[in-house]
Amino acid sequence: MRRTSRGLFAALALTPLLAGCFVSGEDGSETAAEGGSGGRLKVALAVPPAQALSPYSNDATVLSKLSVAEGLTGLDEAGAAAPALAKSWTRKNATTWTFELRKATFQDGTDVTAESVVGALDHATAAETKPRVLSDVTLSAKADDTDTVTITTKAPDPVLPLRLASPALGILSPKAYGKDGTVSPVGTGTGPFEITKLTGKTKAALDRFDGYWGGRAKASGIDVAWIADGTARANALRGGDVDIAEWIPTAQAGLLDEDTRHEVPSVRTDSLILNTRSGIFADEALRASAREAVDGSALVDSVFGGYADPAKALFGPAIPWAAGDRGEVTGRAKASTAAEVKADTKGKILRLATYTNRAELPEAATVLQQQLEKAGFTVKQDVREYTQMEAGLLAGEYDALVFSRVTLLDTGDAVAYLASDFTSDGVYNIAGLKDSGVDRAIKSAAGEGDTAKRQQKILAAEAEVLRTDAVVPLVHEKVVQGIATGVEGVLLDPRERSLINVDTHLK
Repeated sequence: MRRTSRGLFAALALTPLLAGCFVSGEDGSETAAEGGSGGRLKVALAVPPAQALSPYSNDATVLSKLSVAEGLTGLDEAGAAAPALAKSWTRKNATTWTFELRKATFQDGTDVTAESVVGALDHATAAETKPRVLSDVTLSAKADDTDTVTITTKAPDPVLPLRLASPALGILSPKAYGKDGTVSPVGTGTGPFEITKLTGKTKAALDRFDGYWGGRAKASGIDVAWIADGTARANALRGGDVDIAEWIPTAQAGLLDEDTRHEVPSVRTDSLILNTRSGIFADEALRASAREAVDGSALVDSVFGGYADPAKALFGPAIPWAAGDRGEVTGRAKASTAAEVKADTKGKILRLATYTNRAELPEAATVLQQQLEKAGFTVKQDVREYTQMEAGLLAGEYDALVFSRVTLLDTGDAVAYLASDFTSDGVYNIAGLKDSGVDRAIKSAAGEGDTAKRQQKILAAEAEVLRTDAVVPLVHEKVVQGIATGVEGVLLDPRERSLINVDTHLK
């Protein structure tokens, strides 16, 4: 299966870094876009860096949103793998793929070579905290020559090109990787914008990188401010302090001028994650009671102002193949009555966590607290900024989490999300779920190469996850992005991986 760069770029309106890099010439051919000398873009992002923009953390999406780093592949508008640093690829056999590199330059002036690509992938596979995208695959890479890389997986991986599009697998120059395991994208990416300064968790400055293979960016740079408070982000846009403000709270959306408010169908699902490894919800009957108590539809209007759809499953209407009713999930435990819940919990506190980076979540947690207390639970909330609680969440320090998750973020393929979040050895398994039926179903989906059959197996794996009541889907969000009228070319991406590219600029 070979994909080449010719003929694909016209479809990349939502692809990180590639969209807008090419325009049609008078003869219909594709030519490199002429970069302008436009001013600097001012951008407000919601989630401050957790690990100094390391690609091996949740910070990875910042590198794709701001067009700093690229992987071997990207995603086209339909979610299929598209060329990025690799201009084409071939599947040699069930476990072996060969990627041909384009001529590109790192922002430190060194050339992108097969050896540098292999080094970057080796660092990712050896990272102390493995990127989520590698939860369900073991891969090795070797350089065949200067511009050819062969990647081998331990087991067949039909969607390897999709996996390599993950922001966590962006290729950085060799100097990015420290001997102590740290990774710095400052001045080491390949995208049209280069990070020149990172100020803690508050600000970053990016300048246009004129050596970008895809053409000169129209904006001269980007000034980023991380503003965790959603109301403050909206106010910054209204006051003209920023040109782009992501994730406008639904309570603030109606206060924006209509031409600055952009609603985007999203693959983001908000759920109640239950800690199955210890505490109250190690008891499956109590998990069932929580599932029966919680009503996500109550949040749609009261909390999200209509910018959401009720969720009965993990994958929502923004994913065409997952739209529609999948029927009842079988094999679930029977819920206890409120009196039984009180007796079984014996006065223990249900520790309900959520975070402030998405303004709706604390309000949703309050509604859920009331629902859970009505069902017999005694609930105490812990609400903080996400980076302050991630380690505790992964360590199982809470009983439940009101959580917002982009289900196709890591690869564009739902299997990677299921594997990282719900398999026994998943690296983002906040629920602490260990269930052999879930593991088997996800493994079966991972090995399926036929697209339609893979989708069917993903939905079967979803049903297995829901059977355990480790997660209770609440709503499928509609993201609101704030964009000043003086800005053109902002990417409205349902996968939330793209925001600014070479064509984004001030009028």
